[in-house]
Amino acid sequence: MRQLLRILLAAVGILGVLAVAAVVYVTTFMDPEDFKPRLTAVMEEHTGLDIELDGALSWSFYPRIGVSVEKARAWLAEQEEEATPFAAVERAEVSVALAPLLRGEIAVDGLTLDGMNLNLRRNAQGEGNWEALLERMAARGEKAETVLAPASAGPNADAGNLDVALSIASVKVQNAELRFRDAQSHTLWHAENLNVTGSNVNPQRFFPLKAMLTLSRYDSLEPQALTRPPVVSSEINLDTRLRLALAEHGFVLETPDLETRTRLAPDVEPQALRLSASRIEAGLDDRQLAVTDGVLKTTLHHPDTWEGGLALALKFALKGDWGEQVARVNDMQLEGPDGLRARGRLTLENWRDDLRYAGQVTLAPLSLRPWLERLGVGLDTRNPGALSDVALTSQIKGDAERIRLAPLSLVLDDTTLTGELAAGLDGTALDFDLEGDTLNVDRYLPAPAADAAKQAGIGLWRRAAAEEEAPALVDQPLLARLELDGALALGSMSLGGLKFDSPELALEGRDGTQRLEAFEAGFYGGKLSASGSLDAGQAPLAWALAPRASGVKMAPLLEALGERDASLSGRLEASGEFTTRGNTREDLVRRLNGSAKAKLDDGAIAGVNISRQVCEAVAALEDRDTTREWRDDTRFEHVDATFTVRDGVVESDDVRVTLPGLNVQGEGEYDLGHRQFDALASVRLDNTADAACRVNPRLSRLALPVRCEGSISAEPGEWCRVDRDALKTNVSRLVGDQVGSRIEEKLDEKLGEGAARELRDGLKRLFD
Repeated sequence: MRQLLRILLAAVGILGVLAVAAVVYVTTFMDPEDFKPRLTAVMEEHTGLDIELDGALSWSFYPRIGVSVEKARAWLAEQEEEATPFAAVERAEVSVALAPLLRGEIAVDGLTLDGMNLNLRRNAQGEGNWEALLERMAARGEKAETVLAPASAGPNADAGNLDVALSIASVKVQNAELRFRDAQSHTLWHAENLNVTGSNVNPQRFFPLKAMLTLSRYDSLEPQALTRPPVVSSEINLDTRLRLALAEHGFVLETPDLETRTRLAPDVEPQALRLSASRIEAGLDDRQLAVTDGVLKTTLHHPDTWEGGLALALKFALKGDWGEQVARVNDMQLEGPDGLRARGRLTLENWRDDLRYAGQVTLAPLSLRPWLERLGVGLDTRNPGALSDVALTSQIKGDAERIRLAPLSLVLDDTTLTGELAAGLDGTALDFDLEGDTLNVDRYLPAPAADAAKQAGIGLWRRAAAEEEAPALVDQPLLARLELDGALALGSMSLGGLKFDSPELALEGRDGTQRLEAFEAGFYGGKLSASGSLDAGQAPLAWALAPRASGVKMAPLLEALGERDASLSGRLEASGEFTTRGNTREDLVRRLNGSAKAKLDDGAIAGVNISRQVCEAVAALEDRDTTREWRDDTRFEHVDATFTVRDGVVESDDVRVTLPGLNVQGEGEYDLGHRQFDALASVRLDNTADAACRVNPRLSRLALPVRCEGSISAEPGEWCRVDRDALKTNVSRLVGDQVGSRIEEKLDEKLGEGAARELRDGLKRLFD
């Protein structure tokens, strides 16, 4: 932009020289055609260009002296004659006022360029075809400045003792076209329909200036690509007051108003932008830019989600040093719909080679839900008010690849987080170290299906179809490329309806594998810890988890899991290692495998008294009644077992329960997907001091079978019962053993030792 502006200023200077030369020679020679060679020589002398004037040359004398040239073309010195001209103009006209000329002054009255065409090129090495021209102009700059000096600077001997008062009443550039072909970046910029008008142009004062053009960009230099619509096309309009600070090699824009309408595709709604300010100052030599009281307003459009456009307004002040590559944007205030209000400051450095930025941002409380919807993220959270109160205050620092917020204070509904957060701008890296008060994760989880209860009764094939359509739990492509390093500490957390006290977790992810390095939390009177991993590089996802619970109270835990009146109490000690695959809840449960061990101490089962059922069964066998008053629950000293999980079904064959006067051993299984269980326990009575009832010593050898089956959602009193059929079998076996033993003793007394065994074997052979 700086070089282009210098070219335009140089063009103005050249035209001023031409005006001087034209007036002098026109007043001397009467035949315009005789003037062409001399005019061409003057232009070539000042520019180093090869000039051709193919059109007519004419002039007028009164009330102003004017000269017009048609069809002028110019080539760079190194260009072939057949090459496209570096510059061309269909018609150029310059006129000077007659009255000042009689006083020995030259006052340019009007300047018109119609159909100007400029072709700029940069090769693959970054060298521009305009550089030699600028160097030549710089070498002759001192002389050019003398020629263009205002009349007050004194007489100019080189101009025939005529003073040039550079106050042009009218400047017009019409139907101009500019091409910039960049072989280094393989892009073509094309400015067409360029029109510029100015009046009372004077380097000492502000003058009104209007400009309009259409600017397009192509991302390929292939001829076929240049026949297609451009990648970007923008209509640009500028209305301002300009002062050309020629001595300082700069310019100042007063109350500029710049409007653009940019299309990113041929048939889409244009993105509108409007920039205004009280003042813009630019220094071309020292590469300084300052914007005072800047206001940037945009109306952005999205074909799917931004119906009617998104209107944003940014107030700012800018001071930039393009030589040192430092820009400071202060007093930023961003406003938009749905309560968007943000303020801050930003410093940018070294943007050409290695962009770095730092600053501060404050976001006033607002709801993120409408903004996420504009980004195409539909929210259907369990809490419809989730993300409706979000605020942020932080310092900001980063480069072209990463952004870091620290120290950060983030308000997320009822949660306040502090610490630091860093992320890769391409979404492949996330680092955080945050502390917070309380976090309810459940409110941000997807809402359950509205007809979940109704769907539970549908056939298996419908259920399988629903599982296939179940939403994914995590974004596998994102996790496969994410580099993660995170730490989070909270005062409390809710997840899955469960409460965690003072949870702390550490996460790390590399090469597609995300790891839960550590998780620790207080958990219903005890402690919960876990580690695990998620391999997102596999399909389906591979999960691993190793949890450990210590001293957890079962009753409040079961109530939190949905049991209205928890039937099981005690303190749980458990640990396990599990693996599963998939990306839906159904898949994870169905493919769950692993092992675990658990122990429950000082517990009870509410709503059922197993000791009572056993004692009543024993009393019935002994043909007597029980008169004891029984508790409504079953107390036990401890329960311990080991478990094996195969494809979502938990199995155990060594469940051991110790109750007062009872020893229970059992086996069974629990289907996690259907929440159904089936277990068979063998109960033996002990005549201990704390026995529930006194029993015949012979019955202590009797195994009393207790079957527990059903659904977790059923009433606990319906879970367990004495298996009477199995009990009869056990009793018959016990009685048969005792009777047989007595017969053997009698036979041995009468017939001799071993006679009973021989008799039994003989009968067996007889019936075989």
